[in-house]
Amino acid sequence: MINLLAKEPMMFLAWLMAIFYGITVHEFAHAWAASWQGDNTAKLLGRLTLNPFSHIDMWGILMLVFVGFGWGKPVPVNHYNLKNGKISDNIVSLAGISTNLLSVLVFGIIFKILFSHLNPVLLFLGYYGEVNLLAFFVAALIILNLILAIFNIIPIPPLDGSHVLFNILPSKYDDFKARLAKNGPFLLLILIMADLFLGIGIFSRLFYFFLNLISFIYNLF
Repeated sequence: MINLLAKEPMMFLAWLMAIFYGITVHEFAHAWAASWQGDNTAKLLGRLTLNPFSHIDMWGILMLVFVGFGWGKPVPVNHYNLKNGKISDNIVSLAGISTNLLSVLVFGIIFKILFSHLNPVLLFLGYYGEVNLLAFFVAALIILNLILAIFNIIPIPPLDGSHVLFNILPSKYDDFKARLAKNGPFLLLILIMADLFLGIGIFSRLFYFFLNLISFIYNLF
C-alpha cells in the first residue's frame, strides 16, 4: 500500500480509514462481548469505546503500510471473570470476526445501492482504473473487513480462531494446545514471511478464494 500513498494519496487515506474502522469495530466487539459475559477488564482500561486511537497500535499500522500485514491492540480479557467459561470465551473470541462480517454485509448493501454498475472486489483491485473516491472507500470497507475476519478465524495463536479451537479440543490434547500456544506466534510469523517474501501464497490464496466468492455472490444480485 506504500505505492498507493505515492500515486494516489487520497485513495491511500481512504484505505487507511477503512483499516482504522475494521480494527476499531473488531476490538470494540471483543471488549463489549467480554463486558456482556462478565469481565469488565477492557471496560476499566478504556477499551469499550469506538475511539480508534484506543485500539490502533501504531507499530501495527506501520507494518501494515510498509510490509503488508499488521495488528491492533489486543483487548485484555480475564477469563476467570467470564460467567460461562468456554462458551463465554467463544463468544468473546468470535465477536470481532462477527462484527467484521456484519460490516461486509452492511457496506455491501450500501455499495450495491450507490454503485450497482460496479463490483467492489474488482474496483478495490484496480480493474476499473480511475474510480470515484467514495466508491473506493466503501469497497475498501468491504474488502478489508472481510480480510480481517478471514485472517482472525485462522486457528493459530494469538488469532481469535485459536481460542475456539482450544475450547473445542478435549483435554487429551492439552499438550498440543500448550505447544501451539507457546509457538503459535512464531509459526504465524514464519507463515506470513513465507507468504510475503517467498511467494508461497498461503494467505493470498485463502483471501483470493473469499474475494472471488464475494465477487460471485455480488454479481448474482
